[in-house]
Amino acid sequence: MPRSIWTGAISFGLVTVPVKLYSAVQRKTVRFHQLNSKTGVRIQQKRVDPSTGDEVAYEDIVKGYELSPDRYVVVEPGELEALDPKKTRTIDIEDFVALDEIDPIFYDHPYYLAPGPGGAKPYRLLLEAMRDTERVAIAKVVIRSKEQLVAIRPMGDVLAMATMVFADEVVDATRLDEVPDPDEIKTTKREIDIAKQLVDSLAAAFEPEKYSDTYRDEVLDLVERKAQGEEIAVQPTVEEDSTPAPDLMSALKASLDAVRARDGGGDADGGAPAKKPAARKKAPAKKTPAKKPAAKKAPARKKAATSKSKS
Repeated sequence: MPRSIWTGAISFGLVTVPVKLYSAVQRKTVRFHQLNSKTGVRIQQKRVDPSTGDEVAYEDIVKGYELSPDRYVVVEPGELEALDPKKTRTIDIEDFVALDEIDPIFYDHPYYLAPGPGGAKPYRLLLEAMRDTERVAIAKVVIRSKEQLVAIRPMGDVLAMATMVFADEVVDATRLDEVPDPDEIKTTKREIDIAKQLVDSLAAAFEPEKYSDTYRDEVLDLVERKAQGEEIAVQPTVEEDSTPAPDLMSALKASLDAVRARDGGGDADGGAPAKKPAARKKAPAKKTPAKKPAAKKAPARKKAATSKSKS
């Protein structure tokens, strides 16, 4: 069962809602350690002063901010502690905004908020008010000595909270040199029409269960097979096709023809109507979204291999 990582209260106006914070995701990555190839022993990393070659004790390490190469301003721990944001147990709502006004680039890490002791009714009141008004709460909270900007929104019968990056942390896309000037790139109406038909032909409802981390699955399978003593034959690298790419219009038409052939439709020049985009499924107003189907149980020996990869 998930364990709460923070307890506090949501504050808006004069209303206080006791809540508990839970992480909404569990990252799944394959972790490796560095070993000595000759002995198979895990390597230890030490803090070494390159000017003397001596190992530096932890108590002798200080923080330094680099001004220029080899020039630092030393900052003492007490000086930083004096600047730490005031530790509170309150999520202070500052604004309620429309969900579609928030660009996804601002979202960082998702969490769930569950009602704390005595908070069931105000929690429900806030959730239903936000759902009915279709608003998202923008708030600030201090977690682990760091002030966080967060967005709180209803997800079924639960409040979800996502930490956000601040505006000055988002890289301005206009600073990218590789982005061409839109005035220099001309597209024809025919090209746009074919591209729109291709998009419509591939439109579907979002089903997150359809997608998986195939690379992680293949790495775990490789680890399992090696753990069982299987010899792994490394396949030769396949050279990339050097055939010149077709022109854009030909590529668009070929892509659309392939999709229509798969779906039993006509070709791009045949005038057959493109498949209509799948209608978005609208969740019932007061029901929790359906749970994801349980993942298939892996063989016992695979679990063992997985645990080894994380140790």
